[in-house]
Amino acid sequence: MIPGIVLITFYFALPVFLIYLTHISSFLSKIGAVVLAYIIGMLMGNIGLFPKQSAAFRDILASKTSLPTEEATALFNQGLISENDLLANHIASLQDLIIMLVIPIAIPLLLFSLDIRRWIKLASQALFSLLLAMVSLLIVIFAGYFLFENHIPETWKISGMLVGIYTGGTPNLAAISTALDVKPNIFILTHTYDLMLGAICLAFLMTVAQQLFNSFLPTFGKTPKLAFAKMSVKVNEMDNYRGMLSRQGAPRLLKAFGLSVLIFAVSGGISLLVPPSAQMVTVILSITTLGLAFSTVKSINRLEKTFQLGMYFIIVFSLVIASMSDLRSMFQIEFLNLFLYVVLAVFGSMAIHVLLSWIFKVDSDTTIITITALTFSPPFVPVVAGALKNKDLIISGLTVGILGYAFGNYVGVAIAFFLKSL
Repeated sequence: MIPGIVLITFYFALPVFLIYLTHISSFLSKIGAVVLAYIIGMLMGNIGLFPKQSAAFRDILASKTSLPTEEATALFNQGLISENDLLANHIASLQDLIIMLVIPIAIPLLLFSLDIRRWIKLASQALFSLLLAMVSLLIVIFAGYFLFENHIPETWKISGMLVGIYTGGTPNLAAISTALDVKPNIFILTHTYDLMLGAICLAFLMTVAQQLFNSFLPTFGKTPKLAFAKMSVKVNEMDNYRGMLSRQGAPRLLKAFGLSVLIFAVSGGISLLVPPSAQMVTVILSITTLGLAFSTVKSINRLEKTFQLGMYFIIVFSLVIASMSDLRSMFQIEFLNLFLYVVLAVFGSMAIHVLLSWIFKVDSDTTIITITALTFSPPFVPVVAGALKNKDLIISGLTVGILGYAFGNYVGVAIAFFLKSL
């Protein structure tokens, strides 16, 4: 129990220290607390700090990251897994629990300070960008299937999983791999490649992408379709965490936090009314809807630092998810073609999407947030919006991401069976 308490304390305390560092160092401020969390998390997950699961235990896990404690203990008592596996499962369970809690709490906090009326003006542009993203993805998935058909076993299953990854992230990947009965080692490798390449892609989107894309794409708020001023907060506002724990600020944030927890609880209750396969989408939709509803209440909308508190939880999420990565099997020669297929899916779809955005004059920020929402799922939208210093992208990004969540499984399975029939 003590190691678990220490780990949880570390996950929630380190982001506070990282935020402090970005306030006292102009260099680290440019990098950002989220990127720092990713770097540290990746190091934590791959320097032997955590016990690694055995091959036998990974086969038992299949597409899961952990097992319930009782189930894992029973397997240990039967001699099917080792004590090291039991410890690794305990840590993975804690990581899963943190992720399950921080994201639903963060989303309402991030939404409370937003203006829904402004988002309505942006919605059409974001949804059009979503259409361009789907076209880009399907082009590379079909191209990759025919390119690697004779080099990767059951390429049609891989294609379906990749559609799932880049329309809804890991949840859709796991669901589609189960639906298609993908072998555990293929699932693990695909997910590992996705994590590594995704980290590179995410770093690009949060650092140089905006400046690069602005050189040939319209600037946010200046496209022909958006005849209104750019709606972003001052650069320092989104990263300014000062005063959050002051005598006046703390009670206000406690009120916002309590409301966010209540929204999470209500959304969880609503999800019990639908089948298990639809519960995750239902929770996300309910949380977003209730968060937006409360953002129209002036007393809630005017609470200061709610966005920053939400970003703190996003930093916690970033640290945890990065620490779960495992790079050991990434460079095995026999899986080179699978690696190349994932490369094509990640960067090929991005390149085509940016090209289509240039043709149809979609602004750079909307293009970036659409790529983020589909490639990394809704929880990453606030991360990149923060890096872009443009929180008005959050609602449209979440909308795109939720649509990806909702339809990703259907599209992935449909594409997989269609390719199989060819």
